[in-house]
Amino acid sequence: MNATIDILRSFKQYNIAITFGWLDVKQRYRRSSVGAFWLTLNMMVMIAAFALVFGTIFKAPLTEYLPFVTAGMIVWTFFNSALSEGCYTFTQSEGMIKQTELPLFLHILRMIWRNLIIVLHNLIVLPFVYIYTGKEVNAAILLAIPCFFLLIINTAWISLLFATICARFRDMPAIIANTIQVLFYLTPIIWMPQQLPERTSAEILKLNPLFHLVETVRAPLLGQAPTQENVIWAIGMSVCGWILTIIFYNKFSKRIVYWL
Repeated sequence: MNATIDILRSFKQYNIAITFGWLDVKQRYRRSSVGAFWLTLNMMVMIAAFALVFGTIFKAPLTEYLPFVTAGMIVWTFFNSALSEGCYTFTQSEGMIKQTELPLFLHILRMIWRNLIIVLHNLIVLPFVYIYTGKEVNAAILLAIPCFFLLIINTAWISLLFATICARFRDMPAIIANTIQVLFYLTPIIWMPQQLPERTSAEILKLNPLFHLVETVRAPLLGQAPTQENVIWAIGMSVCGWILTIIFYNKFSKRIVYWL
């Protein structure tokens, strides 16, 4: 099937992805007393630990560091979860793929929607952090909505690419997971850019595409507009990434069912 047709068919049947995404979340937490809010509690504990340990190590003011690491972790958790789960999207949907004629990209939409539900739960942490640190919220926070949509667009093509590759090579998820872990430490999530020497910081961050993706969303959440460079990188990645992914997916999509 042509890649473009497969993707368009998936969007036309988006209601299926939404339904299954809801069911995935409900199934995962159906015997839990607080449901998916366990993720919110886990996020709060993790952020508190980062603030206590790394805030002390880096000697960063809590009023600046806590909102920074909270916004960064919320964005990164969505991105990391979507990419990690994206590696297994086709292999875990093997039965449905072989028994139905649903477009393959629909499974990617299902996975992204599932992680969107989770990130909405995690966003509840932000207001408490703002209140605790006395951080004021301004109109710039509204920019987080279109910027997050831009993050989703990039997450979708990367997930589709990873899902296709991992359907063929079953050892790739471990390699990708380790690579993402390394990139986490190279990206200012638990450390702040101003904690590096100015020249070093500029060189490292300018060439780190994940920094630009995270910063386009984190900056508005912190009451700042993302820089023009951040936006250009995010848009450029989405355009170039989707072009290359569609070419790749168009070549190998027909083989996926035989790889499973």
